[in-house]
Amino acid sequence: MRFPCTIHIGHHPVLLHGILEFIGVFVAFRYYLWLKKKQGDTIPSDRRLFVVAGATLGAVIGARIIGSLEDLPAWLSSSSPWLYFFANKTLVGGLLGGLAGVELVKKIIGEKQHTGDLFTFPLILGMIIGRIGCFSAGVFEETYGKPSDLPWAMDLGDGIPRHPVTIYEILFLLLLWIALAQFSKYYVVQQGALFKMFLIAYLVFRFSLDFIKLGWRYFAGLGTIQLVCIAGLLYYARYIIHPRSLIVSKRIHAS
Repeated sequence: MRFPCTIHIGHHPVLLHGILEFIGVFVAFRYYLWLKKKQGDTIPSDRRLFVVAGATLGAVIGARIIGSLEDLPAWLSSSSPWLYFFANKTLVGGLLGGLAGVELVKKIIGEKQHTGDLFTFPLILGMIIGRIGCFSAGVFEETYGKPSDLPWAMDLGDGIPRHPVTIYEILFLLLLWIALAQFSKYYVVQQGALFKMFLIAYLVFRFSLDFIKLGWRYFAGLGTIQLVCIAGLLYYARYIIHPRSLIVSKRIHAS
């Protein structure tokens, strides 16, 4: 396998990474609409529209702020800081920025209900497709791991066996999807609990994963993503300390 992977449209090679990112967003949104229609939505349509807009805008801004802060010296020394800002993005920043955008919009419109559950599985699906795209870019996209001598280490385009961290993440997301689906099958949970469990699990995973990824570090060997993960986990600390508060009851008959 040669990195970065490309496909040809006519005589023009196009990076698979960008195509899969677009497909991931499109498929995730269509899946969200399908779930909304199938399961129903307790949020009125006009308010849900504001929530989606807040999530989207927050995700775009958060992804670029955290992405730029991943290498602060490079951002500060860039000849075009604004171009650097718009060219860099990161998934954790997008997730937490989207969360912040939703909470801000909910305060503005006075919405009290939790709104995240409908987004949970579409987000996981979109992230899986997006990470396949990241894997297809190899070392030409900054999501690759440190050199490794493990049997499954992979040459991602520079001749050096590395941790295939995008593969690790894809496998984790698949297992998380199965775990959340099974949990929902056997337990009735609080509104919004599914999204909280997803985000807590993902932040713990990403905090751990970044120890085997390259990147600029602030202190104690911790990078921007890890510090942001800690902040997100502190935000959800009450649910981490008291996880049973997310559960309403056990389902009597699970099919």
